[in-house]
Amino acid sequence: MAGYLDPSSAKTSHQASPVSASETGHWAIGAAMLQADTSFCGISPRSAVGNTVGWLGSDFFPMATVRELLSDTWERGSPYEQYVGRWSRQVAPRFLSWLGMPAGKRWLDVGCGTGALSAAIVDHCQPASVIGVEPSEGFLKTARENIGDRVALLQGTAAALPLGDAEVDVSVCGLVLNFVPDPHAALAEMARVTSHNGTLAAYVWDYAGRMELMRYFWDAAVTLDPNAVKLDEGARFPICRPEALETLYTQAGLGDVQVASIDIRTDFVDFDSYWRPFLGGQGPAPAYAMSLDEATRGRLRGLVRDRLPIDSNGSIALTARAWAVRARVPG
Repeated sequence: MAGYLDPSSAKTSHQASPVSASETGHWAIGAAMLQADTSFCGISPRSAVGNTVGWLGSDFFPMATVRELLSDTWERGSPYEQYVGRWSRQVAPRFLSWLGMPAGKRWLDVGCGTGALSAAIVDHCQPASVIGVEPSEGFLKTARENIGDRVALLQGTAAALPLGDAEVDVSVCGLVLNFVPDPHAALAEMARVTSHNGTLAAYVWDYAGRMELMRYFWDAAVTLDPNAVKLDEGARFPICRPEALETLYTQAGLGDVQVASIDIRTDFVDFDSYWRPFLGGQGPAPAYAMSLDEATRGRLRGLVRDRLPIDSNGSIALTARAWAVRARVPG
């Protein structure tokens, strides 16, 4: 059953410093999909550099054009923080409040990334223990810096979690499920390591709807370049809709499936503070932006600016919606 969580206000964002990128060619955007690969298919950013092609869906592109992006971007947590990590930190406590789990539970954070959700679990849930699993050493390094020894951080993938059967009571993943190559297999593995009558839960961005900071970008990009739809998360990730999430968890044999929306505000002091994270090269939209030549990127920048709801004082107030899902592991 779908529900709704009231939106809450958020602090105004800080401005992120731009990160330069080498000339990569238009289809260097194929590199962005390696976030999915490196998140849960076990492909290392460093090892990928030696390959001859990169892939986007079923399409292949020359890897030579994206080597600079791959050799650095996917091993650094800071561009992720500047682009979307800061917003994910606001979603995490609202997600946990919705779950309403009692104290003393053993938690697992699958795809813990830079540690936003793991830190929120420690701060808000009085857990008996928290384990974070993440394949990227770069993200693990950032997570260790962010949360220290409060969470046991392990390297691993969703398809092969480094835990025994029924080792945790609650398994969660934040903003990860759509990047997993086989979500059904991931849920089966999460259920394996979770105790009977335990909880499996996740949240994903509403890419096709109210993840507005990305939606304005992609709608403008597709207007100028219809091929950009191949990178648009709203088109690529049908799982990020409430009906699809409910179906996925129900088909996994889980019980008491519930779905709810979580809205946060994403405020920007001016257009530059909105645009600069797109120059960081990390994630499908920034990678696409940095694959364009300067003139084309300028046209995209102008169209995005024309379409954004910019206030008379220059500020921009947007909404970022995430869809959350929870279910019970059969007893």
